[in-house]
Amino acid sequence: MIKTGDQHTATLRDERQVYIDGALAGDVTRHPAFRRAVESVGRLYDFQAAEENRELMTFEIPDSGGERANRIWQLPRNHAEMVERRKGMEAWTELHAGFLGRAPDHVASCIAGMYMGRDVFHEYDPKRATALEDYYRYARDNELYLTYVIINPQADRSKGAHEQKDRFLAAGVVDEDNEGLTIRGAKMLATGGIMANEVFVTCIQPLRAGEEPYAVSFAVPMNAPGLKILSRKSYEAAATSVYDNPLASRFDENDAVLYFDDVKVPWERVFVNQDTAMCMKQFMSTPAHVHQNHQAQVRLMVKMRFLLGIARRIAETNGTVEFPQVRETLGTLAAQNTMVDALVHAMEVKGEMWGEYFVPDRHTLYSAQVLTQQMYAQVITTLRDLAGGGLIMLPSSVADFANPELRELIGKTQQSPAASSEGRVKFFKLAWDAIGSEFASRHTQYEMFYAGASFVTKGHSFRTFDWDRSTGLVDRMLDSYTLEDELAAINVAAE
Repeated sequence: MIKTGDQHTATLRDERQVYIDGALAGDVTRHPAFRRAVESVGRLYDFQAAEENRELMTFEIPDSGGERANRIWQLPRNHAEMVERRKGMEAWTELHAGFLGRAPDHVASCIAGMYMGRDVFHEYDPKRATALEDYYRYARDNELYLTYVIINPQADRSKGAHEQKDRFLAAGVVDEDNEGLTIRGAKMLATGGIMANEVFVTCIQPLRAGEEPYAVSFAVPMNAPGLKILSRKSYEAAATSVYDNPLASRFDENDAVLYFDDVKVPWERVFVNQDTAMCMKQFMSTPAHVHQNHQAQVRLMVKMRFLLGIARRIAETNGTVEFPQVRETLGTLAAQNTMVDALVHAMEVKGEMWGEYFVPDRHTLYSAQVLTQQMYAQVITTLRDLAGGGLIMLPSSVADFANPELRELIGKTQQSPAASSEGRVKFFKLAWDAIGSEFASRHTQYEMFYAGASFVTKGHSFRTFDWDRSTGLVDRMLDSYTLEDELAAINVAAE
């Protein structure tokens, strides 16, 4: 069964313990801090469930007798299947213009990638491998929306997790028995977690000797007993009007700290148990890391298209699109947009087989991460330059239009050669929410760090580049001449 929006929304009414503004939120599907974002996720599921989108958004599960699942769970076996999967994710992303960074397709890609590399888990522990395999099928068949928490609270970064003042500041194993693990402590950032069904918990940061209790990998429901969800400030709650904040009011996916107050995790949900090396291998020795970040680059590709549309519309609205310097700026933005698009297609074309599966080219992927981390903030600054004061001098809210006198003044003061006064205000409200609001600032920070600090992504690029090919060219050039040959030539010339 392909899940609908109403069905997903119903799964969130599960008494999960979400805290915001000093109190329990209660039903997150109705709370003003979350309800519109929940509705936006619901529209994703309604889109995939529509009959006309069946082939685009779903695939037939092998050996299932015709059962289908969302393409986010598809395990590509060749380039063509990877492209099919990407087109489904691309269409889904267009519904939120890339502003849901942890929509259901992201962590699904991570778990699918781990499943593709399940031989690594079998080498580690056959029981944990079986748990992973079963969980992949369970999440796929039940259309789970997964989030993850894979980094520890910042605290004192000069010390390891086991060296903090509170030994269980970071989530770790406090007990182990025949039933499973007991987890105590906190993890970050649970982006989208308030709208998700379950959370995948592990650590992607390198762990040292002594940090084994934190080297775990498991999944639990968001309403697991003892799991407390501490929401950040809600941008949606402050965006009471869709007209004034069309993005923040509907696509604030939220971020949260998760605190595990002695949460019991059954063995069938444990994939890594207190093994620092395997914690890293689950990402880097399987296709998980490249598969999940392929999704992230597809999302960013769509987001860049949206921002480029904002840029063009700013120039048209302000009547500057024919200015040579503006066309130059738009041309540069167009080139940056196409670079992201080209890198996504290149990592697919250059992909390779990983056993029976086809995965994106790692170095092209990491190159895209390095370049886009630096580029996103530049693009936002460029859009601000294009817009100038038009982003700021807007009516205070949609309520101004309800006052006849103010509406007349808005008509006189909000002029554009390409739009009515109402159209100009509506567009610049959208532009501000995309590039200047608090919601937009969070997105700039997100795009700069969701893949890790820049030294991390640059390290991945360094590690995966074919240095031998480059240095080989240098060596061949050096080998094409010698000092002795040059000296002999000088002697011949002197004679």
